[in-house]
Amino acid sequence: MTEELKNRIEKTMKNLKRNKMKPYFVQTSAEACDLVKQLLNKGDTVSSGGSVTLKQTGVYDLISSPEYNFLNRSAKGITSEQVEDVYRKTFSADAYVTSTNALTENGELYNVDGNSNRVAAILYGPKSVIVVCGINKIVKNIDEAIYRVKTKAAPPNTVRLGIETPCAKTGQCVSLNKEAPELCEGCHGDGRICCNYVVCAQQRHVDRIKVIIVNEELGY
Repeated sequence: MTEELKNRIEKTMKNLKRNKMKPYFVQTSAEACDLVKQLLNKGDTVSSGGSVTLKQTGVYDLISSPEYNFLNRSAKGITSEQVEDVYRKTFSADAYVTSTNALTENGELYNVDGNSNRVAAILYGPKSVIVVCGINKIVKNIDEAIYRVKTKAAPPNTVRLGIETPCAKTGQCVSLNKEAPELCEGCHGDGRICCNYVVCAQQRHVDRIKVIIVNEELGY
């Protein structure tokens, strides 16, 4: 790890703590899994957001194991009505596990969502929120977070989900064709996944949100 990266991580963790979120740092995905397990209790009702990071780290396999009451929105044969029921039950879960689109050095989480069940659960409902984040998602500020979503997060996610949007074809949001794109500018297709924009700054509920920074490049 370079001295610059070390300083950025330390600054980010210091500011997360200032913003009343609990920061952690681990070197590997395996350590991240061990830490998530420590933050959960056997038998907890657990839900999660759709996340490449959780699958890459093995965290998804952990939380969907028989040790927990996992609210599985991707269960085989699940109906759209049952998926909606999972979303609603998530608000009463003991823990919600997810990643983030960006983490600023100012200690802020930045997330953009389409269906928005993910950002809703981060904001309110589950007793505990556990965010697993690779070092590639650390950015200087919200401006950089906005740019990251428009170039590094949204485009590959539309490809992964099989959604036909301009960014899936070009690799960046159409708003970047403008000299000074605004936060919410983008395509107007039915498949747009950038619908709601959420910044988590200083929290009222101390340490409800835990942020695990992993010294690996993970997810989008």
